[in-house]
Amino acid sequence: MGFQQGLSGLNAASKNLEVIGNNIANANTFGGKSSRAEFADVYASALNGAGQNPVGIGTSLSAVSQQFTQGNISTTENPMDMAINGSGFFQLSDEKNPVMYSRNGQFKVSRDGYIVNNAGLKLLGYPADGTGVIQPGLAQALQLPTAGITPQVTSEMSMEFNLDSRAKSTAPGGIGTGMQLNDPATYNNATSMTVYDAKGQSVALTFYFQKSDPTPAPPDPSSTTTWNIYATANGKPLEVDALGGATPVDADGNPTLPYTTLVFSAYDGSKPVSPTDKINMDIPVSTNSAGAVTLPINGIKLNILKTTEGGSSFAVTDVKQNGYAPGQLAGIQIDKSGIIMARYSNGQSKPAGQVELATFRNTQGLQPLGGNVWARTYASGDAVVGVAGDGNMGVLQSGALEESNVDMTAELVNMVTAQRVYQANAQTIKTLDQVLQTLVNLR
Repeated sequence: MGFQQGLSGLNAASKNLEVIGNNIANANTFGGKSSRAEFADVYASALNGAGQNPVGIGTSLSAVSQQFTQGNISTTENPMDMAINGSGFFQLSDEKNPVMYSRNGQFKVSRDGYIVNNAGLKLLGYPADGTGVIQPGLAQALQLPTAGITPQVTSEMSMEFNLDSRAKSTAPGGIGTGMQLNDPATYNNATSMTVYDAKGQSVALTFYFQKSDPTPAPPDPSSTTTWNIYATANGKPLEVDALGGATPVDADGNPTLPYTTLVFSAYDGSKPVSPTDKINMDIPVSTNSAGAVTLPINGIKLNILKTTEGGSSFAVTDVKQNGYAPGQLAGIQIDKSGIIMARYSNGQSKPAGQVELATFRNTQGLQPLGGNVWARTYASGDAVVGVAGDGNMGVLQSGALEESNVDMTAELVNMVTAQRVYQANAQTIKTLDQVLQTLVNLR
């Protein structure tokens, strides 16, 4: 007769309560994973298994098994927060020890621009080059750009608009009648757009559209309608047209010849008859509204091939150009594949890197290190790395965090059960003590 069974039961129940208590303590730990105490019975045996006693001698703690089920995802207001929806771990490094792994996506930006967690561990991923192209390969600490984005000179422009075929002619004499920039009666419509020189200085372009009489007059099937286009840069008429000739100006600085023309068939305004290709455009030195001298912009390809002439009001439906001013980093956005988009004050954005995730064949073999991180072990196997959404990798959700997967209701029920088991094992010890007392009192 012995107390070993009861003692082992008390020890097992105590360990079970410790595991339950740890789960409850981490119920609010983002990325936290619950654990489960697993037990095995114990039997005494002689050498080679002979002479086994069929009466067990208690229980033992076989393992504390981690439960890597998905936790609920809650949204936050912080774009640096990330949640993994599915399998995978963030990879973290202190650049001294082996890589560590975590499900906690509470990240911040360090003073050096690195993406770090609360312990200062750096998030690993693929960097991007100066043009925003992701460089896949060996993962390294992700660092957001601290410098601003450099300007880009405009090299391409496109305009999509409709010219009102019902409009009256404002150039009855055709080409060469000139126009007054400050007199709306000399043209039909106007629109503006902004382009940028090599320093990122803005240049305001204005286009004026002047309708001329059909030539020859309808009902000749070859009849066409010509729209004269005059252009100014920061209010100064462009002096060189697309045909390579000079654009004269009068004494008041108004252009006397159009910069270029748009020609439509009198019977089909779905697309221009001329031009049939992009127009080469050069913008000379000018002075902007602030009084600064802008640089010349040469070789711009202007696309107006989608212009139409229809029986509806003048309407600009699309204006694009590929230049921009310099800008400073204004914020970041992270998409579901882990690409970190840097947003700049000039409205531009480009990739600054991509988060790399890791998965394991046996996640329960990972060793918990505390601080919401795990380490790889022989039991877990090597990490399989990739980007979010590829293969069996989960996807990332920015501005969100994965909550602990602890089920508080279940843990409280388990606590009551463990308490009863502890009491029952204590009762067996008490009963054995009473039996021994009876034996001692025998006369």
